[in-house]
Amino acid sequence: MPDTPQRALPDSFFHRDAQTLARDLLGKVIRHKVGELWLSVRIIETEAYYLEEKGSHASLGYTEKRKALFLDGGHIYMYYARGGDSLNFSAEGPGNAVLIKSAYPWIDAMSDENSLAQMHLNNPDASGNIRPPQRLCAGQTLLCKALGLKVPMWDAKRFDPQQFFVEDVGQSPAQIIQTTRLGIPGGRDEHLMYRFVDPAYARLCTRNPLRRGQVEGRDYFTIEQGN
Repeated sequence: MPDTPQRALPDSFFHRDAQTLARDLLGKVIRHKVGELWLSVRIIETEAYYLEEKGSHASLGYTEKRKALFLDGGHIYMYYARGGDSLNFSAEGPGNAVLIKSAYPWIDAMSDENSLAQMHLNNPDASGNIRPPQRLCAGQTLLCKALGLKVPMWDAKRFDPQQFFVEDVGQSPAQIIQTTRLGIPGGRDEHLMYRFVDPAYARLCTRNPLRRGQVEGRDYFTIEQGN
């Protein structure tokens, strides 16, 4: 099997509006090579951020640490959240980006059961036990831990097709759930519906937007992919 990806997304794919990018990344596969193994996950939950709104890191101003947010689309922005690593991609426009919020393990010819086993070893639960696959990447720091992605290694870098890239595997969802982002402090534009979820994986995301008590048209919207 060739080691060169055939459908790795070019940098130009990321140079688009943050919400459009957040939607279009659903169903795409992140691949990170650790040793001889390609560790891979399917993106199921994303969040868009803009320079002009208060929920974004970029709204706090330019710093050397945040420089990736102000670079062209397709730069990697990583930071620490609650002691864990978080993964973002810069979008079109200075300060705009997409946070990869949750994912699901992806198995294929390039990333087989050995890769999944390595992800389980990378990310045990608090007791040191193996997490079930549906919880392995159910959160922004969990997915980075499972993939072995670290802030010092990838922050402010470009993708490397031999080490770390995002691939189109033809799995774009037909519908998308749009809802509010998570963890945004009150008064910092927490009402903005900039979180996007693949409905087939809604119960496996950081918080299920389709859980009991949520009302369509008030708490979330269903949109068609590409609209």
